[in-house]
Amino acid sequence: MSQDLLTSILPLLERTPAALEAQLRGLPDEWTNATEGEGKWSPLVVVGHMIHAEEDDWMPRLRRILQHGASVPFDPFDREAQFTKSAGKGMDQLLREFRTAREECLKELRELNLQAHHLNLCGLHPALGETTAHQLLATWAAHDQAHLVQIHRTLARRLKPEIGPWAQFLSVMQ
Repeated sequence: MSQDLLTSILPLLERTPAALEAQLRGLPDEWTNATEGEGKWSPLVVVGHMIHAEEDDWMPRLRRILQHGASVPFDPFDREAQFTKSAGKGMDQLLREFRTAREECLKELRELNLQAHHLNLCGLHPALGETTAHQLLATWAAHDQAHLVQIHRTLARRLKPEIGPWAQFLSVMQ
């Protein structure tokens, strides 16, 4: 991926709200609160995390890169803030909030009219050191895909006790 990065990832970023809604809207709580075990996140927690990332990670860090380069480090990102920020909210509400947050972020991203040279600009991650705008944007899209996989895997594995010997044929159960 090069200067065509935005053209490449925008369709993924645009589709994530619809993908989440298609999979999760209207599901009973027993599905949206399911986990893969102790300390693992449910789909409800994952969507809360994704909202928090829209608000405090991707675009704030991109703006920091564009305004300050690597001279001002990114603010640390609390990967578990959703446990307090989304407390008491149901899945349908979180899906609406995510869609709205994503639409606002993508609108801002388009308005920046990034050019190839912008993608090479560096920011300073508190743990990773220097990272480029290109890497940040690619990670945003990969982050979405990783959490979609996580949600699908969690929902599938909830059925593991019910499918008996068929589990050997389903890689998601391994």
